[in-house]
This record gives sequence, structure tokens and C-alpha cells, in this order.
Amino acid sequence: MSVTVKICGITSQADARAAAAAKADAIGLMFYKESPRYVTIEQAKEICGVLPAHIMRVGVFVNADETLISRALSECLLNILQFHGDETPEDCAQYPVMTLKAFRVQGPETLEQMKDYSTAGFLLDAYTKEARGGTGEKFNWDLAVQAQQLRKPVFLAGGLTPDNVAEAVRKVEPFGVDVSSGVESEPGKKDPEKMVAFVKAAKSALT
Repeated sequence: MSVTVKICGITSQADARAAAAAKADAIGLMFYKESPRYVTIEQAKEICGVLPAHIMRVGVFVNADETLISRALSECLLNILQFHGDETPEDCAQYPVMTLKAFRVQGPETLEQMKDYSTAGFLLDAYTKEARGGTGEKFNWDLAVQAQQLRKPVFLAGGLTPDNVAEAVRKVEPFGVDVSSGVESEPGKKDPEKMVAFVKAAKSALT
């Protein structure tokens, strides 16, 4: 079974169509105003409207209000909620769909925090003081390998590009990989050729 590929930070219908054409399995919609990839619920509805039904729609939230999350969930027909802030295990457990908790990995202590969460899976990203994600920074992939011992699906993120994703997949063997800045021509604007190259490299890594 090949790795699942999620392209995060989709901001337009054109980029959504290009992600689908590149054979991505999922797209991420950033409902976080501080992000250069932020979309409103109205924009997200338009984006979701051009996606084939088989592509998973992931809503990404950072310490968001429950009302916003519930509205996005219903109006955009989201399949998965991804929590990228300081959400508690209880915060993540109150919604009727699959959830992912993102962790910005600093060291082994991050893996200890993960044990408290009953989410369907985890997303591991690089830690920086500057941003919550999409920074292009990598972290120690050995820690991602250790996270597999929790026996839940792991999405690997942080600094992935078409050039290094195959190496990452072979080393970590994650359930999925997540990319944002690594397939962009500028923040918030995806490059169709980079998306094609990324998906191809990721899915052929273990074959």
C-alpha cells in the first residue's frame, strides 16, 4: 500500500484542481487567519466544490472557536479535522468525524504528550517559534520512527519537498505525508509541476 499524500494550504479552485490532477489523496484547508494560506468558509466551500468525491477534505484549525469548527465541518463537508494548536484531548474528541492532532516536534518529550490523545492519528511537524506550520523546516525523523510505536497512523510533515520525500517515506514508513510550502511557487500558491513530482516521488518510494 502506497503512502497517503496530503497537500495542505490550498487557497484556490485552480490549485485544488491541480492537486487532484496530481493524484493527491487529500487537501488541507487552513482556517487560521494568521496563515498566508488562510481561507474563509465561503472560499473553502468553493474549493471543495471542484474536488472529486474521493479526495479527502481536511480542515486545519489552530485554537479555533467551536462554532467556527462546526460551521466549517457542515458547510464544507469536511472529512477530517486537524488540530494544530494547543487543543486538549477533550477538545479533539467532541466532533463526529475523524480527527488528527498535530505536534510540532522538539524532542522525545513531544512523543510523551501524544499518548494522551485518542485522535484517529497524528501529524508530526517541525517546531519553530515563528509559525504553526508551513515553514519548510525539518525535524529529526528518528523521532517520527519512534512515534510509530504508538500504533496510530502518522502523517509526516515539515520541510518535505519533491527531492526529499522519497527518502522520508523509506526511513519513517508513515501512513501519510503532508506538504505545503514544499510544492509552492510562493506562499499560498501551489506549483502544479511540483505537486505532480511530489506525489510521484512519495508513492513510488516503497515500490
